[in-house]
Formats: sequence, C-alpha cells, structure tokens
Amino acid sequence: MYQLEKLNYLYQDIEPYIDTHTMALHYNKHTKKYLNNLNELLIKNKFNFSISMEDLAKEINKYSFEDQDSILFNLGGVLNHQLYFQCISEKKKDPEGILRKDLIEKYGSIPAFINELIKTAMKLRGSGYTFLEMDENNNLIIKNRKDQDSPLFTKNIPLFTVDLWEHAYYINNENDKEKYLKNFFEVSDFTYANKIYEQQKMTNESSIR
Repeated sequence: MYQLEKLNYLYQDIEPYIDTHTMALHYNKHTKKYLNNLNELLIKNKFNFSISMEDLAKEINKYSFEDQDSILFNLGGVLNHQLYFQCISEKKKDPEGILRKDLIEKYGSIPAFINELIKTAMKLRGSGYTFLEMDENNNLIIKNRKDQDSPLFTKNIPLFTVDLWEHAYYINNENDKEKYLKNFFEVSDFTYANKIYEQQKMTNESSIR
C-alpha cells in the first residue's frame, strides 16, 4: 500500500505563520484520510501497487477501475497535499537557479511572480489549489485547479502549490484568505520546485535534440 511522505519539519516549526493545530490536523487527519481512502479503493480494485502514485496519476487511463472518479479524487488529495507540505519550511527559500531566471524573464521579478500567484489564488471560487506548473513545452503556468485535480492528470508537471481548501487556513485566519496567502509566503520553500524544474527542463530539451 502507499505511504505518506514524512514531513521535513515539526508542526510547531511553521509558527506563527501557520499554527501548530492547523498543521497537525492537515497532515494527520485530512491528508491521511485521503491516503486511507485511496488504498482501500485500490485494494478493492485489485491494484498491485507496483508503481508510484505519480506514475499512477499519469497512467490512470490505462486502468478500468470500477471506482475511477473516487480513486482520482483521493489520489489527487494525497499528491497535492504532499507537494504542498514540500512547499513549506521553517526558513523561507526563494526560487533559485534556472527556475529563478525563467520566472524573472516571464514575470519581471520574484515579488511580481508571487503577487501574480496570490492574485490568481484570490480568484479561485470554492476549494482547490493554485499551482505553478510546467507544460510539455517548458512553459511556466500559474493555474487554479478545483477540488483535488492534479496537474499530473493533464500531463503537466506540478512544481509548487498553495492549498486553498478552508482546512488549510480557517482556524487561524477564518475567512481571510489573503492573510493566509501572505503568511504562507513567509514560510514558502521552492527547493523542490528548483530541483524538479531543472531536471524536467533538461529532460525535455534532450528529447528534442
């Protein structure tokens, strides 16, 4: 069965920007519920767990699962949350290297990119995520996705995400989503995005040659 990735920090390490209670509930209750639901559905459908969750997301149409919609919803719930938790750390880390260069080229500056991501996030109605994604042509895209939709379901590469379900922020911020977003970017960590973007861009460019 699939397992959750362990956090690289303690729940209280993200204080005061995201409170300890929210972090603990988010990881131990919400994310684990998606994982448990996913494992149960896959066992019911006689899946052998021989590939990663990321590969399952990319190859989901190869399978004739009886519970396809429910599997996709819970699979997205696990993958999106695991990425979200990688985008946080106790010490803020900005985009670096190739990703930094390309973001500045597209948006003018890193603060301008962050502002555009927050602006896009504020437009999301209901529950979902705002992603920084990379498409097959190496284009960087800021995109809102509803509920537990994942960029992997559309063959894009998720680099960075902000969780905009109310459980991510309501205890401390109530309905003030903008306050949550500004606090989030005080503990945002682009280490994973830097690494994946550089690897994927090199892979894409080598395949074109």
